[in-house]
Amino acid sequence: MLNEIESTLTYLKKKVKKTPEYVLILGSGLGGLSKIAHIDVEIPYADIPDFPRSTVAGHSGKLLSGTLHGKNVLIFQGRFHYYEGYSMQQVVLPIRVAHYLGADKLIVTNAAGGMNPGFEVGDIMLITDHINQMGINPLIGPNNNDEGPRFPDFSRVYCKKMNKRFMEIAHEECVPLKTGVYVSVTGPTFETPAEYKYLSIIGGDAVGMSTVPEVIKAVHCGMKVMGFSVITDMGVGENIDPISHEEVQKIAVKSGEKLASLLAKWFERLN
Repeated sequence: MLNEIESTLTYLKKKVKKTPEYVLILGSGLGGLSKIAHIDVEIPYADIPDFPRSTVAGHSGKLLSGTLHGKNVLIFQGRFHYYEGYSMQQVVLPIRVAHYLGADKLIVTNAAGGMNPGFEVGDIMLITDHINQMGINPLIGPNNNDEGPRFPDFSRVYCKKMNKRFMEIAHEECVPLKTGVYVSVTGPTFETPAEYKYLSIIGGDAVGMSTVPEVIKAVHCGMKVMGFSVITDMGVGENIDPISHEEVQKIAVKSGEKLASLLAKWFERLN
């Protein structure tokens, strides 16, 4: 199965000279988070052999390699979605690549709709758990034992130690931080009022169209995971306001600045 990504890895190993410890995957409107890192290498996805292309606005489609407060990082500025027509294997390809390049920690971000009545548009939610409502799992099919076990344990998906340190920094910086459960759906339609209600009833605090496949693969590969949702719209109450992708991007960019500042301080504390 490694043959499937051999050309991709061969190319990237010539370009990425520093072994990454952390891999960051940046969601809609959140590509600006890359500004907190010192970038040594910038590679458009279009230049990488056998690599998918980002087709969604707000995903610039670049792979960046550099350092963040002394830690080697690999940043995917834009992700791939199941609703774009990509297979689940293509969606999680960045995780496999990062794993073989040496990364063992994942930080993932997304824009999401809020379902918790205590949330507001613009809030940052630290993900504590997730619910997969996509009807598919990226681990379906032959298992590669070099990447992980056939039946990986998912009782502790999001790293409590990483989360605790981040919550402490948010408190010290007086930045409001929500915590909650992220629900993933396929999209590309935004949710109906009935769907928002259902997803809330089953335990969700925020809903989006990404992240969970990548997290599943990361845990399969033995990575520690920390994840964030920027709440770009609210799906609670009797009258839910219409939402567009353009509005989602605008809110994500604005709140992304707060998240970037906190992440920079989080990385600084690692030293």
